Amino acid sequence: MIEVDARGLLCPLPVLRLRKILNGAAPGTRVALLATDAMAAVDVPHFCAEAGHALISVTQEKDAIRYEVMRGDAFAWRAPA
Repeated sequence: MIEVDARGLLCPLPVLRLRKILNGAAPGTRVALLATDAMAAVDVPHFCAEAGHALISVTQEKDAIRYEVMRGDAFAWRAPA
């Protein structure tokens, strides 16, 4: 699993870091984002829903919230041509 440490970063930087890693990963890749910004609780689920990724879990750790995301298929959400 790839881990992205975004502790101490403010919105929108945690999601931008997550997006950068997911864009370069193969479908099915799992990424863990560690964030301290309260807005990540809104931004990460919204980003996953819009981009077609699966938010696997959200857990509180000692000093951050851990979001586990699985990269979706980049073309799965598009309607057939």
